[in-house]
Amino acid sequence: MLKKIYIPPIKIQGIKTKLVNLISEAAYTNENMVWYEPFMGSGVVGLNLAPKHAVFADTNPYVIKLYTEIKNGNINSYMVRKYLEKEGQLLAQKDEQHYYYIRDRFNEQHNPLDFLFLNRSCFNGMIRFNKNYKFNVPYGHKPERFSKAYVTKIVNQVKHLETIFPEKNWLFKCQSFIDTIGEATDIDFIYCDPPYIGRHVDYYDNWDEEHETMLRDKLYISKAKFMLSTWDENKYRKNPYIDTIWKDCYKLNQEHFYHVGAKEKNRNSMMEALLMNYNPLSIRKNTNTEYN
Repeated sequence: MLKKIYIPPIKIQGIKTKLVNLISEAAYTNENMVWYEPFMGSGVVGLNLAPKHAVFADTNPYVIKLYTEIKNGNINSYMVRKYLEKEGQLLAQKDEQHYYYIRDRFNEQHNPLDFLFLNRSCFNGMIRFNKNYKFNVPYGHKPERFSKAYVTKIVNQVKHLETIFPEKNWLFKCQSFIDTIGEATDIDFIYCDPPYIGRHVDYYDNWDEEHETMLRDKLYISKAKFMLSTWDENKYRKNPYIDTIWKDCYKLNQEHFYHVGAKEKNRNSMMEALLMNYNPLSIRKNTNTEYN
């Protein structure tokens, strides 16, 4: 198990922070393989497992641009601190007027630091775009959001990336999951965290049964070992696709609190599932968690 889980600077609903150790125990990895993430999102899983070779991909160009700029040294922790201190003070003074000013500026100029600001001050930490690919999440109504402690927290998250990036052969690509999976070979490992089918998704892509089936087909065609995160069940219903589309996979479960939802009563525990095309018992040493 990992001694410490590092939180990435991008905040995304459904982030897998509490599942990282479970994933690390069951992931089929070695020094020679390439770790592929076709749905990078925040990147919390791969950035913590820290494989030597990795391709992190996402169809959101702004997530990819932020991480690429940090990797290339065009954005660093010092710059992040100066930026957030300045814009945070203006947010405290002008409240929602400044938030919407930054949102308009980002939609015109696509500055990665503006994206980081919006991600940390918008409503409920959502990332959502309209049909014209404009960020349209409303203000979170927290004018004091960027306190000194909160800014330092984000700065330290960026600083951690600055520490590990030089040691790794990592690529960040803006491309579809089809293209990303198509790059993998039979000695590589693919970790997929797609939008959860059958649940409300606040990301800019829609996800349906056709996409889920296409993802399964591409994963099996690749011949690589893969792991997919999805939801299994909650107190209201089960995910029907686990016993249909993914019926040939091994399954590993862990309960996880699902934070999506504006109202606390809508935030319920969820049984998460890791689906694999290999037997995780051959990898995982701790067998206290239920396997199916």
